Amino acid sequence: MVKHIIFFTLKADADKAAVIAAAENALMPLVGRIPGLMKMEVRKTFCGPDFVLYSEFESREALELYADHPLHVEAKGRFFPWVEGRVAADYIV
Repeated sequence: MVKHIIFFTLKADADKAAVIAAAENALMPLVGRIPGLMKMEVRKTFCGPDFVLYSEFESREALELYADHPLHVEAKGRFFPWVEGRVAADYIV
């Protein structure tokens, strides 16, 4: 299993609550629709970056498939224009 974590910082002029809600509404339904994506959480943080995406995949190959999957690409378009920066980490369990 692969755990995939991304910390997002939003642009200063972003409506942070609205962008985080958009990210959650866009990404959460992908579980069960993209092969190998087992779990996903989108949460507002209380320190550091604005929000975090936590997800679990069956394998590295599943994570690679997810990255370019049309449903994922479409979902990112709903919130990514307001992202200023991000830091990602993936690891195998």
